[in-house]
Formats: sequence, C-alpha cells, structure tokens
Amino acid sequence: MTEDTLIPASDADDLPLVSLVVPVLNEAANIPRLIPALQTVAAGLGGQYRFEFVFTDNCSTDETFELLANEAAKDKRIRVFRFSRNFGFQRSILTGLLSAKGDAAIQLDADLQDPPELIPEMLAAWQKGYDVVYGIRRRRKENVFINGCRRFFYWFVDKISDHPLPRDAGDFRLISRRVMDILANIKGSVPYIRGTISEIGFPQIGIPYDRSERLAGESKFRFLSLVRFAIDAMLHQSTLPLRLAGFIAIFISIISMLLLVYFSWRYIQVGQSWPSGFASLAFLILVSMMMNAFLMAIIGAYISMIYNAQKGFPISIIDQKIDH
Repeated sequence: MTEDTLIPASDADDLPLVSLVVPVLNEAANIPRLIPALQTVAAGLGGQYRFEFVFTDNCSTDETFELLANEAAKDKRIRVFRFSRNFGFQRSILTGLLSAKGDAAIQLDADLQDPPELIPEMLAAWQKGYDVVYGIRRRRKENVFINGCRRFFYWFVDKISDHPLPRDAGDFRLISRRVMDILANIKGSVPYIRGTISEIGFPQIGIPYDRSERLAGESKFRFLSLVRFAIDAMLHQSTLPLRLAGFIAIFISIISMLLLVYFSWRYIQVGQSWPSGFASLAFLILVSMMMNAFLMAIIGAYISMIYNAQKGFPISIIDQKIDH
C-alpha cells in the first residue's frame, strides 16, 4: 500500500500529518529496503496519522536520486530535495526539518540502523504532550574503541555544555511543529541540531533502543569526519574554551605582575650587580606579557558575546502565556 486510500478524504485531512525526514548520501543500496519499511509503518498507523516522506539528497554520486524520483512518481507522499553540492550532514537534516509540512517530524537515517518500528512509540509520547522524543542508543554494534570514544564524547560534551544535553542520543528523534518553527528562526553557519533542539527546551523524553548494524552501503562518517563533528559540537554547545582561555590569560597576567614586582624589588635591593640591561629587558618582557594576556582576556569575552549573538537564539522561548 502506497497511499492512505482506506480512509475517506474528508476524514483523512483531519488526521495529524507526520513528516518522516531522511537525509541521504549515496544510499542507493538502502533505498529499496528503506521505502517499503517506511510505507509499512505508515500503513500500520494509517487510521491515526497522515504521512509524508521527506528526503534531502546531499548531492549523491550514485543512483540515489533516480531511485527516489522513481518512488516519488509512484507515491505522492514522497518529496525529494537534491542539493547543488554536499552541504554536510547537519545542514541536510536541518533542510529536511524546515521543509517538512507535518505537525510533527521524525528524522531517521537511511541505513535503517534507527528502527522505523520505534516510530509508533515516539508518536505515542508526542500525543502525551512531549515536544521532543529522542532515541537513546542503549547498545550499538560497532568497534569497541569507537563505541567507547562515542560514550566519552557524549559525557564530555554534556559536562562542558552551557545547558543539559541528553547522552547517547543521536539524530533519531521526533520534534513538534512549534520546535520546527523555532528552528526556522535560529541562524548559524554550522548548525548542531542535537544541541540546538536540546537548548530550545519544552517537554522532552528519551526512548531507549538497540541500534542495528548497517546492512548495506558504507558509513559516510570517517574518523576525521567524526573528529570535525565533535569539534563543531563542542564549540556549539559551550563557550567554556573561550572562558578557559580568558582565565589562563588572567592567570598569566597576574603571574607577570607578581614577577614584575619581584624583579623591581630585587633590582632595588641588588642594584648594579645584575648584568647590564637585565632589569630593563625583564621589565619590558613582563609588561608586554601582562598587557597581551590582559587584552586577550578582554578580546575573548567580546568574542564570546559575538558568538552567542550570531547564533540568533531567541532571548527567551515562551511555553504558555496568560495575557489579558
């Protein structure tokens, strides 16, 4: 079944629309398995929800787009957006979420490591009032070293984050329409969707699941890609590196001042027994270090303010309002 034809059109139009958002890049091997899996879930929930399938193709070089185009010709619920070039995974996710028409959107990967069978449980949590329902990776079949690094990364980013971040939660999640509307107004050149959605707030809940192994195709995240992603996440989630640089600069400034006082006192006490020019050279070096460190601390504080401003995050987000 490719269309929700068992429900009269007038009744179907009143059902909540759910957008299944899937970013793809060279996933031709997975498309023949992915589309039927999503359609099966949609058919099972056909009496409760309407569905659309939103694909963002990050300029694939294989037959991914052609396969999706063929499927879209058979199922009008399928919408495909192909990029002019590879804009990166996070921008691909964000484009899909902002292109979704649904009352809620669920993002999942094309390799089916995130089980579509969890979608009904996510929708049930959404109906209970949760605006964000994210999958918590309980277990995942991958290299022990990589798995350990991931767990440490999630722990570390949560610890340094300026706001709480769910651990072991990837991009497999449901978000409500009001969260999508807020995402549309947040500006940033390098989006980190997980952190941004967490920062928005509203009722959020996690659902644990076991992540399957990839059965077809290859992972697009190589080691260096994961490192870049981790750096982007840390810089997006926290201004701690900037603040730490400022603290170090202040510390160096204080040490330089104390050494300046010490050498001045020793110069007065010892006098001309020092080598010629030593006192002047020490004085100039310490004053220069002190001033540079002090100015770097000030610059760091201003950069932190500019960074927070350019994110375009709202001053506040109102959940409920009583305004007579």
